[in-house]
Amino acid sequence: MSHSKLVIVRHGQSVWNAENRFTGWVNVDLAPKGIAEAKEAGEKLKGYKFDKGFTSALMRAQKTLQNILEVTGQTDLDVTENEALNERMYGELQGMDKDEARVQFGAEQIHIWRRSFDTPPPGGESLKGTADRVLPYYKAVIEPELKAGKNIIVAAHGNSLRALIMYLEKLSPDEILKTEVPTGKPKLYEFDVDLNVIKAEYI
Repeated sequence: MSHSKLVIVRHGQSVWNAENRFTGWVNVDLAPKGIAEAKEAGEKLKGYKFDKGFTSALMRAQKTLQNILEVTGQTDLDVTENEALNERMYGELQGMDKDEARVQFGAEQIHIWRRSFDTPPPGGESLKGTADRVLPYYKAVIEPELKAGKNIIVAAHGNSLRALIMYLEKLSPDEILKTEVPTGKPKLYEFDVDLNVIKAEYI
């Protein structure tokens, strides 16, 4: 029998996702498709009762969570926002069209920045750097809630959630780099009393 549940969801498509731009910490809004994805996530989560919510300091994740909570009838949920859950900081690439960036820096270099574990783009963070802020926050703030038997929802970003998935599923750097995190698709983790994962699946 599960002791507590954690649902993680990557924000719906943002305006810059739709425009094929590197976004990082730039505070762009959800695209119409992203709002629809968030509402669809809410439909899938009807019947789940949450005790607490966590999200990043960025509007696209916050609005995704708001839409989910509206659809599930839980708008009064206690939600904590913290930049520890922000997307990976892309530095000089932020705002650039991804195809233009490939022309400027070379496709191979862009691939290294996007898909290596510990090589950051200029002025930005690697996935390792992202994990170095996501995981201490998760362990200090979210894990105690799960340990207390609470059901938690986290709405965040592709790379901040990748860091979390790596930790929860005990994946290697190579394995996590091959892991895609789809927009607006909730993933459920169920834990035993010692916070071992006993179930991990997309809903």
